[in-house]
Amino acid sequence: MKADSYDIEERFVFSDGAKRSIFTILVIGVVLFVIGIIMLATGGDSSEGGHALAFAGGEGSGSEHGHGHHYTWTDRLKVNFWINNVYFLGLSIVGVFFFAVQYAAHAGWSAGIKRIPEAFGSFLPVALVLMIGVFLWGNHTIFHWTDASLYDKESPNYDEIIAGKQAYLNLPFYLIRMLVFIGGWIAFYYTLRKQSLLEDIEGGTKRFWKMKTIATLFIIFFAVSSSVSAWDWVMSIDTHWFSTMFGWYVFASWHVAGLAAISLTLVLLKEAGYLKFLNESHFHDINKMVFGFSVFWTYIWFGQFLLIYYANIPEETIYFVERLESDFYSKFIFFNLFINFFFPFLAFMTRDSKRKATIIKIVCIAVLIGHWFDFYLMITPGTLKEHGGFGFLEIGLAMIYLAGFAYVVANALSKAPLIAKNHPMIQESLHHHY
Repeated sequence: MKADSYDIEERFVFSDGAKRSIFTILVIGVVLFVIGIIMLATGGDSSEGGHALAFAGGEGSGSEHGHGHHYTWTDRLKVNFWINNVYFLGLSIVGVFFFAVQYAAHAGWSAGIKRIPEAFGSFLPVALVLMIGVFLWGNHTIFHWTDASLYDKESPNYDEIIAGKQAYLNLPFYLIRMLVFIGGWIAFYYTLRKQSLLEDIEGGTKRFWKMKTIATLFIIFFAVSSSVSAWDWVMSIDTHWFSTMFGWYVFASWHVAGLAAISLTLVLLKEAGYLKFLNESHFHDINKMVFGFSVFWTYIWFGQFLLIYYANIPEETIYFVERLESDFYSKFIFFNLFINFFFPFLAFMTRDSKRKATIIKIVCIAVLIGHWFDFYLMITPGTLKEHGGFGFLEIGLAMIYLAGFAYVVANALSKAPLIAKNHPMIQESLHHHY
């Protein structure tokens, strides 16, 4: 097919139908969220572990909240906001990372689809507001190290290990790091976005080479900031525990979920009549990455587990002990491994499976759900201990965030041409066949 037969001037129309679909997800999410809150507040949550939140005293089993902390339903609410903040922020920044990597690597096959991951970055400013807001609201519930008595040698709550980390784990420095990291991501995103739109207008290679330089700098910044943010936003929840592989682990989980989101968006746009140049080869390439990084995530998961298992150091093994020996969380461990490794590995093993829209949608939705549960497992046991639960509250709030993310991304897609017509390698993308 000739390039002339493609409409490379096409624009995404954020139609009333698309808005109604997103609004429907939002309304269902709000209804489930409200039901979940009512059930928790009245002690009627039937999900395992959930009923304990309204009454438990939180003394429990050496937990870091064990210094007289009394759990309430609002604790579970704050923790769920944090889970969704970190997860959807990850989807957004992985969109920017994918977009940047394509320029740094001189990739041609992806030139025609770059506007989709590019649009994911538009959620970053929203994520920054949510991260700061939820942290200021729920930091004492989510992060044990924010308890000032832990640093007072005269206090019965004094913790020598946590006090030794005070130079790093303190509120001013923590918030500065959050602002620098997410603010830096936003600055890089808008710089790349500006150059991308100028490339559409001017053509030539000037903007391409400029974006390659900016993208390379962003990747270097992201390599450092993504690891440190993983320590800050997730690992510091279990303050006594640490893993030298954790930055990679969070990145792997973010990355494969982001790739699945990009692939799923491409399928939905194709089915809606957009991006007619997309063919099975494009889907094969993006889903090879979903397949490959599912294996990479599993490698990091098992590597971290194996190192901690055979070292058998108490302050390290507690992370897995809390999860594997829990009647509640252990089920999620095995579900996590199945849906994030075995299912995508087996489903995407053949060449044809990576090219078929129905299989792609099933696998990518499963991966997105699976890695939400991965963050649930990273965050909930360390914050709520044995009082965690899963029910309407979790499902409803995740749907609310999903609706917000989808609306922001769809709105960003409608603001620029859907195909980067003046990308130097656009013809390679339009004729990508193998």
